[in-house]
Amino acid sequence: MDCVSPILDVATRLWDCTAKRAVYIRELQENLKSLKSLTEELSNLSKDVMGRVEREEDQQSRRTHEVDGWLRAVQVMEAEVEEILQNGDQEIQQKCLGTCPKNCRSSYRLGKIVSRKIDAVTELKGKGGFDVVAHSLPCAPVDERPMGKTVGLDLMYEKVRRCLEDEQVRSIGLYGIGGVGKTTLLQKLNNEYFGKRNDFDVVIWIVVSKPINMGNIQDVILNKLPTPDDKWKNRSKEEKAAEICKLLKSKNFVILLDDMWERLNLLEVGIPDLSNQTKSKVVLTTRSERVCDEMEVHKRMKVGENILNSHPDIKRLAKIVVQECKGLPLALIVIGQAMASRKTPREWEQAIQVLKSYPAKFSGMGDQVFPILKFSYDHLDNDTTKSCFLYCSIFPEDHEIWNEDLIDLWIGEGFMDKFVDIYEARNQGEEIIRSLKLACLLEGGVSENTCKMHDVIRDMALWLSCDYGEERHKSLVLDHVQLIEAYETVKWKEAQRISLWHSNINEELSLSSCFLNLRTLILSYSNMKSLPIGFFQFMPVIRVLDLSCNENLVELPLEIFRLESLEYLNLSETGIKKMPIELKNLTKLRCLILDHIRKLEVIPPNVISCLSNLQMFRMRSFDIEKDIKEYEEVGELQELECLQYLSWISITLHTIPAVQKYLTSLMLQKCVRHLVMGSCPGLQVVELPLSALQRLIVLEFQGCYDLERVKINMGLSRGHISNSNFHNLVKVIIFRCPFLDLTWLIYAPSLELLSVTASPAMEEIIGSDECGDSEIDQQNLSIFSRLMVLLLEDLPNLKSIYKKALPFPSLKEIHVVGCPNLRKLPLNSNSATNTLKEIEGHLSWWEELEWEDDNLKRTFTPYFKTPTW
Repeated sequence: MDCVSPILDVATRLWDCTAKRAVYIRELQENLKSLKSLTEELSNLSKDVMGRVEREEDQQSRRTHEVDGWLRAVQVMEAEVEEILQNGDQEIQQKCLGTCPKNCRSSYRLGKIVSRKIDAVTELKGKGGFDVVAHSLPCAPVDERPMGKTVGLDLMYEKVRRCLEDEQVRSIGLYGIGGVGKTTLLQKLNNEYFGKRNDFDVVIWIVVSKPINMGNIQDVILNKLPTPDDKWKNRSKEEKAAEICKLLKSKNFVILLDDMWERLNLLEVGIPDLSNQTKSKVVLTTRSERVCDEMEVHKRMKVGENILNSHPDIKRLAKIVVQECKGLPLALIVIGQAMASRKTPREWEQAIQVLKSYPAKFSGMGDQVFPILKFSYDHLDNDTTKSCFLYCSIFPEDHEIWNEDLIDLWIGEGFMDKFVDIYEARNQGEEIIRSLKLACLLEGGVSENTCKMHDVIRDMALWLSCDYGEERHKSLVLDHVQLIEAYETVKWKEAQRISLWHSNINEELSLSSCFLNLRTLILSYSNMKSLPIGFFQFMPVIRVLDLSCNENLVELPLEIFRLESLEYLNLSETGIKKMPIELKNLTKLRCLILDHIRKLEVIPPNVISCLSNLQMFRMRSFDIEKDIKEYEEVGELQELECLQYLSWISITLHTIPAVQKYLTSLMLQKCVRHLVMGSCPGLQVVELPLSALQRLIVLEFQGCYDLERVKINMGLSRGHISNSNFHNLVKVIIFRCPFLDLTWLIYAPSLELLSVTASPAMEEIIGSDECGDSEIDQQNLSIFSRLMVLLLEDLPNLKSIYKKALPFPSLKEIHVVGCPNLRKLPLNSNSATNTLKEIEGHLSWWEELEWEDDNLKRTFTPYFKTPTW
C-alpha cells in the first residue's frame, strides 16, 4: 500500500492535467462561438461609446484619454480575435471524420488561446461602462451665428449700435410683427458688433420662445461659462442660479434673448442686476411691446416701422400674414423676407391671395406649414433652380454639404445641360446656391464653401418631391442604418433617387429586385468591403452613382460597368487599389471623380481615353509622400488630351515630366481648373506662362521641398496687370515649400484666398524681384484688391507682406500664427474699413506689432482675437 499511494497520486495528477487539456480540445468549437459572440457584443458597445464620443465632440468637447485608450484597445482586440477565429475555422475543418482533431497539440494550443481571449474580451467589455466620455473645451466669447443677407436693417442696426455704446443704456428691447427682421438684426449685432469688440468677456445667445423653460435657459448660460458640469448638472434651479450669478458678477457680459413672449425674471435665472454691472448688456426681441414694458428695458425700438407704416392698411394685412403662418417662427422668417420688398397694400393683398390659394390637404405639416413654405419655392426664378433645391433633400438631416460636390451632382443629374462648358455650369451652380440662401431655402454652413438645409425646409422639399403634385420624383433617404436586409429593398423599386448615408447593405444578399426607375444612387460613409453580387444588374436608367467616402471598399463589382446610362461616377476616398479595365465601357460618363483614393495603384492604359463623352475629371491627392510612376502620370495626361469634350480638370501632379507635360499642352492648360503640384522632387523653378493660366481657378503647391521659385512668363502682356489673362485665379495655397517670396501674385488681381503654411524660408509675400518697384507701384491698387482671407502660419522668417499699406477693399479675415518676425501689417486708416471681421493671432505677436500711430492701432484693435484652437 505504501508504494501504491504515490502511484495513484501521480496518476491522479496526470488525469487532471490530461482532462484539462482535453477540455480545451473538446470545447474548442463552442468556445470559438462564445468568443465570436462576446467580441460582437464588445464591438456593439464600442460603437455605442464612439457614438457618444462623436456627439460630445460635435458639441466642442474632447474625448478623455481613458475612453480613447479603450477604443484603441477594442480595435486591437477585434483584429486579434479575427485572426483567432480564422485559425479556428481552419482547425475545425481539418478534424478527422468531422470529430477528432488531426493535430491534438495544435488544437490544444488554439483552445488555450481561445479560452484566455474569452477572459480578455470579457474584461475589456467590463471596462466600457463610462460615465463621462469627453470633457468640454473652453468656449469662444462670441459664437458667430449663421445668417443670410440683411435687407433694410442698416439704419436700425446703426441706431441700436449707438444705444449699446451709451453706458447709461443697459437693456434694449427690439419689438415688431413676426418676420420683419428682429432675429436677423440680433444676429447681425452678435456677429458684427459684439464679434469685433473685445471689452465683453462673454456673449450668450438664448432662444426663449414659449412657454419659458427656466432650466433650459440656465443650461445654455452654464454651457457658455467656464464651470465643470458636475457643479450644475442635475442641480436645482436655485443652485444653478447661484452658480450663474457667481460667475457673471466678475464679467462684462451680454445676454441676447431671442423670441420672448412673456416676462423672464432675470434674477431667478441668475443674471445679476445690471445696475451693479460696469458694461454688461441685455438685448431682447419680442413681438409684443408689452414684454418690453414688463422687462423694464431702458430703450425700446420698433423693427420694421418703415414698411408697416408706409400705408395704414398694411398693418391689418400684416396680421393676416401672421395668421396664415400659424405662428411658426421659421415660416414667419421665410414669408417675412418674401414680403420685405412689398410696399403697397395691393402687393400685400396679391401675396396673401397666393398664400391662401393652397388647399389644406394634409394634416400636420402638410396642411399647415408646407403650403406656406412652398410660397418661397414657387417664387424661385426658374424650374432649374427649383429642381436644384428639391435635390438638396437627398442629403441627411443637418448634413454639411460642400458646394463643389453639390454642384457636380447637379451637373451629373443634367440640371445644367444647357451649358456645354463645365466652368459655366459651375458658375451657374454657385449662383443658384446664392439665390437659395437669399430665399432662406438653404442656410450657410461652417464656411463659405458649404451650405445646409434646415430640417423643416428639407421635410418640405421631400414633401414636394414625393407627395405633392402630379410629377413625383420618389426619393428615399436612409441615415445610420446598421444593416439593410433584402426585404427592406422591396420598397425601393419605385424610387428614382436612393440616398444611403452611414448605412450598410448586407453584403451577402442575393438581390433580384429590378430598379427600373432608379436614376440616382448615393451610398456614402459605409463600412462595407464589397457590394452585394448582382446589385447593379437591374438599373437600366441610372445616371448618377456616388460611392464616395467608403474607405473599406477595395474593389468594384464588374457588373457596375454594365451601367451604360451612367453619366456621373464618384469613387473619392474609397479603398480601391486598381481601376478595372472595364471602366472604359462607361462611354456616356461625363463626370469622373477620383479624389483622395490613397490606395489606388494604377489606372490601366487606354481606359480614360475611351471615355469619349467625359467633360469633368477630378483626381486630387494630397498624399505628397506617395510613390508615383512618371510614365503612368504622364500617360494619364496624354489620355486626357484625347478627350474632345473635356473642359474641367482638377488634378495633382507629382513628377517633373507631368508638370512639363502640362506646361507644354495647350489642351491641358485650357482644361485644368484646379492644379496641385505635390512633392515633384527635383523641381526647383516653375515658369508659368500666362497662356497656361487663363482658366486656372485654384493653384496649390504641397510639399514641393525643392521648389524655390515660381516665375510668370508675361509674353506680350508684360507691363500691366490689367492686360493679363491671369484673372480667374481665386485661391492660392502654399504648404511646405522653400519659396522666398510670392511676388508673382501681383499678376493675380482676382485672388480671394491666400494661405501660406510651414514654409520657413519665406521672407516676404510681395517683394520686388519679379519686376521693378515702379511697376508694382503703378499697379498697387490691384494687389489683393479682392482678397478676402489671408492665412499665414509657421513662417518664422517672414518679415513683410508688402512694403506699403494697401486698401484691401474686400478683406474679411487675417490669420497670423507662428510668424514672430512679421512686425508690421500693410494697413492704414483706409484699409478694409467696411469688410474686416477679424485679425487672428497670438497676443504676444499683437502687442509687439508696429503701427504708424496709436490711432491706427486703436482702429484695428476691436478686430483682434486669439486663436480658439
